[in-house]
Amino acid sequence: MKIIVILFLIAIFGSLASALIYLVRNKGNSDGTIKALTIRIGLSVTLFVLLMAGSYFGIISPSGL
Repeated sequence: MKIIVILFLIAIFGSLASALIYLVRNKGNSDGTIKALTIRIGLSVTLFVLLMAGSYFGIISPSGL
């Protein structure tokens, strides 16, 4: 599960960097920035749902317990 979370975080930061590159190169006049940020939001929501499902089904547990 840790590897999946790390891969998702890398993909999220990669998408954020891609949006920044599109924004700087095209001065915000491109759909690339919007698409990259949309992908980032989708990945973030998916990661959140996976973490909640993992907690619910007992795959992951809170670190303090």
